[in-house]
Amino acid sequence: MTGLRWGILATGGIAHAFASDLRTAGLDLVAVGSRSQESADAFAAEFDIAHAHASYEALVTDPDVDIIYVSTPHPMHHAGAKLALENGKHVLVEKAFTLNQGEAEDLQRIAAERGLLAMEAMWTRYLPHMIRIRELIASGALGEIRAVTADHTQLLPSDPEHRLNNLALGGGALLDLGIYPVSFIWDILGAPTSIKATARLLDTGADAEVATLMTHEGGALSTSLSSSRAAGPNTATIIGTEARIEIDRIWYTPTSFRVVAPDSTVWEEYISKVDGRGMQYQALAAERLVRDGILEGDLLPIAESVAIMGTLDEIRAQIGVRYPSEEK
Repeated sequence: MTGLRWGILATGGIAHAFASDLRTAGLDLVAVGSRSQESADAFAAEFDIAHAHASYEALVTDPDVDIIYVSTPHPMHHAGAKLALENGKHVLVEKAFTLNQGEAEDLQRIAAERGLLAMEAMWTRYLPHMIRIRELIASGALGEIRAVTADHTQLLPSDPEHRLNNLALGGGALLDLGIYPVSFIWDILGAPTSIKATARLLDTGADAEVATLMTHEGGALSTSLSSSRAAGPNTATIIGTEARIEIDRIWYTPTSFRVVAPDSTVWEEYISKVDGRGMQYQALAAERLVRDGILEGDLLPIAESVAIMGTLDEIRAQIGVRYPSEEK
């Protein structure tokens, strides 16, 4: 097999971005599934896709599909990914990976039992500037990492029925926006040894702003801020004893960064040169893993995605956010 045949489950905004980047990279996008034939047909026409399915069930049983990108809102990630895995398809699942750690553990189990790849679509980890940042850290250029800070703050719709504000749809800044800095902090510092979180909640019960302070192995500290009600700098900084990395806005997309010495001398400047949005890198990684018979993410193993969901669960417990589906 020279490449995987991709299907896309759901046709929202993120699915359009992903499909566009698949086409940019020349990958084989063969099918789309929606809850209506009209939506599937429109998406298929836009991206020249051969198979347009009027249900998710039809998509996951399509024999021409090898791997499915699950792009529903996160409360439906578990159901969509489970459906695909149980029908023998590898999955790349939008972040946050699931609604909570229990759902993530279930997908991990099913993927292992079926011998399939289940990977979280945290596309930021696969971007070229992030690859270079990990190389710099591994080389010791920063010395001992003492702190990481990052924000993901946007001015988003305030309609209480909007997906971001509706608890029934997994609403809140944390799972939609905060997953980026939390996953980034995990990537650089590993698992937190302590977590403190505070938030401002909307009348709907969803979180509008969430701030975290976490401690990590060796005493390193991290801070994050997420907001759906105000647009901040959307930058990130990694602070070491020998140098720091300043990642420009918007840090979780293809951007630039500098390695800066304590005396403010710039040791290195990196500027991203990426075609499209950059979501193709995670797809290319998934294809490489499957081709090499490695059914576990390398930059983001599923065990880490499961553990990150546990961190998000703890943050939600501290700020008092619980989703209706969890009340059962």
